[in-house]
Amino acid sequence: MKPYRHIFLFAALFILLSTSSCISRKGYTTISGYAQGGTYSVTFNVDGVKEDTRVIRDSIDALLVKIDKSVSGYNKGSILSKFNAGERVVPDEIFLDLYSRSREIFERTGGCVDVAGAPLYDLWGFGFSADSLPSDEKVQSVLNHCGMGLLVPDLRMVLAEDSSLVAQDAVLPSLKDVVVKLNFNAVAQGYSSDLIASYLRSIGVKDMLVDIGEIYCCGRNPKGMPWRIGIDAPKDGNDTPGADIQCIFAIPKDSCGVVTSGNYRKFYVKDGRKYAHTIDPHTGFPVSHNLLSATVLAPDAFTADAYASYCMVLGLDKAKEFISSDPSLEGCLIYDEDGELKTWCSAGFTLAD
Repeated sequence: MKPYRHIFLFAALFILLSTSSCISRKGYTTISGYAQGGTYSVTFNVDGVKEDTRVIRDSIDALLVKIDKSVSGYNKGSILSKFNAGERVVPDEIFLDLYSRSREIFERTGGCVDVAGAPLYDLWGFGFSADSLPSDEKVQSVLNHCGMGLLVPDLRMVLAEDSSLVAQDAVLPSLKDVVVKLNFNAVAQGYSSDLIASYLRSIGVKDMLVDIGEIYCCGRNPKGMPWRIGIDAPKDGNDTPGADIQCIFAIPKDSCGVVTSGNYRKFYVKDGRKYAHTIDPHTGFPVSHNLLSATVLAPDAFTADAYASYCMVLGLDKAKEFISSDPSLEGCLIYDEDGELKTWCSAGFTLAD
């Protein structure tokens, strides 16, 4: 399950909150609006780009609407919502691609990132339902009947002649009593950022920062320097992005996805106990460790999104090992040590002065 995101942009970015607002001028421009339950902001260099800025704005908005109609669990008319309700649907390429890539991530993370664990997230109140405190027996019952390990690796394998399917078609033939319900929260925003970035590259944009809750950036910022990004201090009550910054860093690569995951903004307390937003798909219970947030830099935002969630399941020590073992990744982990916030960074993750 995707934890609440809390990453903050720095340096020469105009974050505009009016729907699909747009600045048109030579050099860098910013387009922003509303998408996926929040705001988005796309800053890019228009030099060498022939497409009119208004056309670019409309194309970005259209792509975001297409994503929403496909894989949003909050849009009751989306393909995902209808699929989860057991209706017959004709999945589009976004739905099919996100499903198959999510299966790859499921396998790479040993099942720690599981988009088919939606019944567990709903059971705990971190999906599309209200908060609840389930019994151990209920957790185990749900755990036994959901998960990507019980489903086909690629939905294209089970499409009918008219390219349609129902959720139960996704279950492996040898199984039964499986609850098929998907929740793409752990990867959808990173995936969306990659799609927008792909569109911008297709029209000749070389310098960009795409922020749709998760970030993809490449090239240089308006000052000709690497993009600078701040990470919010993971403290309870720090609900305003940028209000309390733990650290600032410069992007060490020419292009990458940047995603921060954490538990401190989305949780609930019941009977004096705090229940974190991150569910471990292996146990069915919220994680309990001292890692408060994980920022991951990866070749694309989809991968960064998934691996940031993965680190929050792993906990501090295993997350350090994982990030350090993969040369394509960099990371910053913020954790609690005796009531004090501490920061660990991988070798290539450079904090700004």
